[in-house]
Amino acid sequence: MPKRILDQDDHFGARLAKLRTNAGYSQRDLAKEMGISQRMIAYYEKETKHPPTHLLPLFVKALGVSTDQLLGMAPLEKDKKTKDNRLWRRLNQIEKMESKEKRQILQLLDTFIENSRLKQKSMSA
Repeated sequence: MPKRILDQDDHFGARLAKLRTNAGYSQRDLAKEMGISQRMIAYYEKETKHPPTHLLPLFVKALGVSTDQLLGMAPLEKDKKTKDNRLWRRLNQIEKMESKEKRQILQLLDTFIENSRLKQKSMSA
């Protein structure tokens, strides 16, 4: 069995909370993504030091980490936050929509992007 990398003080709940926030999830959002209650997420983060084995695959998938990272067997990546995970999750949901809905959202986004460009130009002038 591999050696634990993390300190004994860093229990499963603390790692779960850190991974959840790094992924941009609230407890409620993660619970919804996994199909469980927000109270269960809060319990796993605060009350237990042992992982719920039946939920490990769901946590791994939702948080985008390996099982070893979730369990403390491998180090966590040091706040390598190159993108807004909440934004990427929403974009993935948009990709699953029908073409007409996608076009409407793209038009709306284009409007906001153009407004932002105009503001930046006026500020630099």
